[in-house]
Amino acid sequence: MPVLFTTFTGWVTIWLTIKLLFHPSKSISVAGFKIQGVIPGNQQIIAQKLGQLASKEFLSFSSLQEKVTDPDNFNKLKPEIEKHIDTFLREKLKDTFPMLSMLIGDKTINQLKTAFLLELESLFPVLMKSYMTRLENELDLEKIITDKVAAFSTKKAENMLYLSAKKQLIYVQLTGAFIGFLIGLIFIFINMQLNS
Repeated sequence: MPVLFTTFTGWVTIWLTIKLLFHPSKSISVAGFKIQGVIPGNQQIIAQKLGQLASKEFLSFSSLQEKVTDPDNFNKLKPEIEKHIDTFLREKLKDTFPMLSMLIGDKTINQLKTAFLLELESLFPVLMKSYMTRLENELDLEKIITDKVAAFSTKKAENMLYLSAKKQLIYVQLTGAFIGFLIGLIFIFINMQLNS
């Protein structure tokens, strides 16, 4: 009986601990004490900490700016830009300046296209840096992330935990049961030693 009792107690203790992460979702009063799940009770603080962490470590504007102004990004966009410039010089220019388009041949169009692309290549990092600076002043990433996390349903968070870590949670509960089982055996062993 003591082994069964301590095994069950170990399992229930871990199960209850996991449940108390999320429940009760609303604060309740029991014998003068306020009880609320760890995550719902600290959701605002968790949201602020996650907002600070994400905005400084994961999504900092300096790292975003570095990525956006990388010359490789322009090279990835270059074929699309070149296509638009070519369409402008060969078609739209004819509609806007019909006389001028008669004087421009393929050689001139290719020279203009090359000149435009070179100018855009040097202008791209400057424009993107300016855009990112303006974006940094207008967007408060920390506040956006904090608000999103604070508004996130703790029920959804609980479901996500159970779906993504179901096996690990079962192992933790079984570990609690095993520790309870060992305590029961130790209790029996000590009891036998005292009685003999």
